[in-house]
Amino acid sequence: MLSARSILVTGGSRGIGLATARALVAGPRRELALVLAARDGESLEHARLEVERVGVGHGPLRICTVEMDVGDAASVATGMQAAAEFCGPLDGLVLSAGVAESAPLHKTGDDLLERMLAVNLWGAFRPLRAALPDMVARGFGRVVVVGSIASLAGAGYVAAYTASKHAVLGLVRAAAVEYGGKGVTVNAVCPGYVDTDMTRRSLARIAGKTGLSAEQALDRILARVPMRRLVRPEEVAASILFLMSEAAAAVNGTALTLDGGELAG
Repeated sequence: MLSARSILVTGGSRGIGLATARALVAGPRRELALVLAARDGESLEHARLEVERVGVGHGPLRICTVEMDVGDAASVATGMQAAAEFCGPLDGLVLSAGVAESAPLHKTGDDLLERMLAVNLWGAFRPLRAALPDMVARGFGRVVVVGSIASLAGAGYVAAYTASKHAVLGLVRAAAVEYGGKGVTVNAVCPGYVDTDMTRRSLARIAGKTGLSAEQALDRILARVPMRRLVRPEEVAASILFLMSEAAAAVNGTALTLDGGELAG
């Protein structure tokens, strides 16, 4: 059974965020107020309609959309206020908004690192900071942050991305220690390459820089993965749903890895 009754999902218009929203409304739950946040209002509206269709017959459901750029402090403040006005104090956060870019470390400019930190780190930090006081006051909160296997290991050509994702996992662990005794759990899911638009853009960049086709670039990536396939967004969503459920009440500060065995080798 889903624990939280008022949940904000960042990056909620596509990819892991949208898959998670579908899982949240379709799984065992009580009454739910769901806020989908992303930058693109048109994509958000399509997502809202899709999630509403999925949620039919699974219990009382209210959904709103909030245009929010998680890399911008003012946008986050406005978005979090709008979410609170819609559903009251939030007791669940799924922080899935993220970006990925690549470059050799010696060619990684300050602007690239700042973009990765703005979205991947600050984009989790600010919504979490805003929601925590109400969670603490109510003695309950469930937070899941979408990290990456780059939160756990290094890789070439993605130093800025890796630094941001390592920082996200540090944030998760620190928050879990600080607030675990106050009824709030904070966890991360750390997927490998997921079958999303972001991965397709990454493959296109690899192809453009190496002369490989997108298919060859994918084959090169999957050669490191024992399961020899991309992770599906629905698989990540299922793990997030578990971490938001009553069954995971004792799970706190963990990094749940979904990488097809890549880091095991």
